[in-house]
Amino acid sequence: MTAQRRPNIVMILTDDHGSQAIGAYGSVLNATPRIDEIAASGWRFDHCFATNALCSPSRASILTGTYSHVNGVSTLVTPIDASQPTFVSQLKSAGYRTAMVGKWHMGEHEGSTPEGFDYWDILIGHDGQGEYWDPLFLSADGERIVEGYATDRITDLAFDWLDSLEGDDPWCVLIYHKAPHRPWEPKPEDASRFRDRVPVPSTFWDDYDTRSSSTRRALMRLADNLNEEDLKVAPPEGLSYEELALWKYQRFMEDYLACVASVDDNVGRVIDRLRERGEFDDTLLMYASDQGFFLGEHGWFDKRFMYEESLRMPLVLSCPRALEGGRVFEGIVTNVDFAQTILDAAGVAPHDRMQGRSFWPDLLGSPESPAAEGMYYRYWEHDDTFHHAPAHYGYRTHRYKLIYYYNDGLGLPGTGPFTYPPEWELYDLERDPEEMRNVAHDPAYAEVRAELERAMWLEQGRLGDTPHPSQPRPAGVPAAASGTAAASGTAALHSA
Repeated sequence: MTAQRRPNIVMILTDDHGSQAIGAYGSVLNATPRIDEIAASGWRFDHCFATNALCSPSRASILTGTYSHVNGVSTLVTPIDASQPTFVSQLKSAGYRTAMVGKWHMGEHEGSTPEGFDYWDILIGHDGQGEYWDPLFLSADGERIVEGYATDRITDLAFDWLDSLEGDDPWCVLIYHKAPHRPWEPKPEDASRFRDRVPVPSTFWDDYDTRSSSTRRALMRLADNLNEEDLKVAPPEGLSYEELALWKYQRFMEDYLACVASVDDNVGRVIDRLRERGEFDDTLLMYASDQGFFLGEHGWFDKRFMYEESLRMPLVLSCPRALEGGRVFEGIVTNVDFAQTILDAAGVAPHDRMQGRSFWPDLLGSPESPAAEGMYYRYWEHDDTFHHAPAHYGYRTHRYKLIYYYNDGLGLPGTGPFTYPPEWELYDLERDPEEMRNVAHDPAYAEVRAELERAMWLEQGRLGDTPHPSQPRPAGVPAAASGTAAASGTAALHSA
């Protein structure tokens, strides 16, 4: 890439696409040759994590480069203040043409619809999720139904905008899909592609023996909580509980993987169009999901928890003129880092409010700051009506993961009214990569837990988040090191 030519930017974001269903990550479930093509042309990130594994909050963090307590989008029903600075508004101010097409899911009314975009066209309805078929779109011109399958039509609309551009100024387009989000409605031609038996995860029959009671309250078990809309056909009669659980798993995966297949096809359409335009080498092309997803691990579907399948985001990116291909990034990155990394690649200064760390210099082989030693996570939507997942936060390093279930919705929209006693979990990811043995109360891990509690408390202070009142201050940490920001997001940033 020459110094005169700034890269075009394409971010393809899906919803609930677990990395275990991507070929480049070693999937035994399916093939994703076009997503894999991005990884082959660039980088695969093996430790990319969501800081709040929920659709709307993750999207807000990606866009603003801030944590949920700062951008104000902490649950599914806390709309974004779209006037706040984003990487897109920074790009637009620097001369980029900007567009957003597809799933927004951060509000559908004045003040929460996209700002900083030259063109936007977002899915609405179905609680902000949009529909798979004949979806309803909202743009600056109003509402309309766009006939067809959403995954295809979102790509079509992005192409229409791209084809309308004139001149040589660089551009950025966000192509945000609904798929493969629940209720998993594939195209007919894809629906029969995964009817052979899908492997069952080794942790499918997890008995939660050492886990907290907080995790046991969640209504996310495939065997119990998939409904008729999810399954679409009635199960055979006469099945035992175990047989029914396996039948539901296969039925769910059949549709889920078929939706992923359509996504992969559309990723290929984007790659092919960039090549046809002669712009593939000069485009920063990113594919990610807004969080991970449980695909039967621990008997679950959905996300929300800080366990690996939910926490881990797939991320592959390429920009062949600037970056070598076929590389793997082992460092810890989060969705909060995306904004500053994109701006860094474009040669545009980040807004002072942004909290992330650009990993672009790392990809160029010249890191400008130390790599992250760990990452901070916080799930706010406590005890919601449908899933009843507990409010919790935690800290993950390369080897360990500490989780504190504070079990309090703090009165936030979308949370339940009940509180429960706080609980701790700790996992040694080197010895227990499947997170089956909670060692929070194992004397052999007492020193490790104490160190992680201190690290988490200090990170909360650095980020301006407020620990829950039930969390004891770790020994040896002064009170001034605790977080001071209210949940409304008036944090003093970059103070550390």
